[in-house]
Amino acid sequence: MRHVHVPAAGVARSAPAYGHSSRSFGVKARWYLPAALATDLLGAGVPVGLVFTQADQPYPVGCAIGAAVVWTGVQALRRRYTGRALGESRGVLPVLHDWLILIGVLAVARAATGESSDPLTSLCALVPALLFTIACHKLTYRHLAAARREAQAVSRVLVIGEPEAAESVIGHLAGRTDHPYVVVGVVPVGTGRLTSGVPEPARLGPEPAEGLSEADAVLAAVRDQHADLVLVAPGARLAGERLRRIAWALHDAGLELAVFPGLVEISPKRLETLSAGGLAVLRVAPPVRRGVQPVLKSALDRAGAGLGLLVLAPVFLGLVAAIRLGSAGPAFYTQRRIGRDGEPFTMWKFRTMVVDADRLKAELSGSNENDGHMFKMRRDPRVTRVGRLLRRTSLDELPQLFNVLTGQMSLVGPRPPLPEEVAEYDEVELRRLTVRPGMTGLWQISGRSDLSWDETIALDLQYVDNWSFTSDVDLVARTFRAVVDGRGAY
Repeated sequence: MRHVHVPAAGVARSAPAYGHSSRSFGVKARWYLPAALATDLLGAGVPVGLVFTQADQPYPVGCAIGAAVVWTGVQALRRRYTGRALGESRGVLPVLHDWLILIGVLAVARAATGESSDPLTSLCALVPALLFTIACHKLTYRHLAAARREAQAVSRVLVIGEPEAAESVIGHLAGRTDHPYVVVGVVPVGTGRLTSGVPEPARLGPEPAEGLSEADAVLAAVRDQHADLVLVAPGARLAGERLRRIAWALHDAGLELAVFPGLVEISPKRLETLSAGGLAVLRVAPPVRRGVQPVLKSALDRAGAGLGLLVLAPVFLGLVAAIRLGSAGPAFYTQRRIGRDGEPFTMWKFRTMVVDADRLKAELSGSNENDGHMFKMRRDPRVTRVGRLLRRTSLDELPQLFNVLTGQMSLVGPRPPLPEEVAEYDEVELRRLTVRPGMTGLWQISGRSDLSWDETIALDLQYVDNWSFTSDVDLVARTFRAVVDGRGAY
């Protein structure tokens, strides 16, 4: 996999100057909470009041106030207004879950009070609450993501661990900006040289020292770098009693301690903390491969593909005519791809290139702009004028609904690779073939052709290992925005 070069500052984002005396870097914008509260109160109350008034339903004002109070109450009980939750990406499904709880609570209240409003009218009046809350979450998430790219609203982190483990943590955090951590210092344990350039305010010896000297050294390093969090990369020299004493000192000083277990790209949904004989154990659930969820996925694929082909039939006819008029050749293009477990299949697409595009690919091999096994050119001369529009809007992918309907592909999954790409896969890359390829996936909503090869593989493996039916539904919803945005589609 890709090795991230860690810049001299120790983080890829623009880190705040080391030794800064302010702790305001970890504070999110103050308007997040009032914006969320106002959105939930008004987004639930105002539409209910207006709809009930227009539909001549009883007690419009009382129902509006009740809906607003219950909606904010549900959000509060679900801890959506805490500083840790505000602005963070939670997707659409958690909000939908909260909204369904709202419907359930109001249904019980309606039955208990004998309220006689029309159920369908009431349900329609509550839909804006869901939409406004989702929009507010998207707004605050975008703002927070932009702030974190500028090293604002982040937590200053001091890393402790053996040099190799510490450098691995620093490198991983430096390569991404979708997290709240900025490394401001490192306390290596044992001998070994650090190359990241991160300040080293202290160093612990290979063996535990007597007394509280090590804990005092760590606390001094925290104060020196004004750290908000201590992140431990445990190893043979930093475990057991030694780690416990450091944890005691940090907690007594009111500081947070986090432990990196050495796992990457594992969804929190698969993690469970257990206690065995006084040992804290982290259980990692296996990826979902059997049971109800795969059956639901298959049902969603077939139903979605069938409905899509039926509804989009007029669009298909229009695109076929446009392609045939735009350039000589058939409207459809078929290509051999590799599916689940290495099984080859014929994938369908609308033709976006000239007829002899495959023959010309060898002549353009020196112009490949992808750093891996895929061939990508931003200005590929083989693409037709109509083809550029189809690629920009992802309409060229629609015939793959036939592949989904026949079970060769899924609506959501890794990108279906070419046979020549698979021939060069290593053991890690082959793991992406353990599920059906998809029309859309994490690669689709994360930049598509703008991604490097390593980033594409990392996203595919993240999907393969952490798949769930609800994540598929969320990805389908996020795909519509990616298609409209068009970033990386060429």
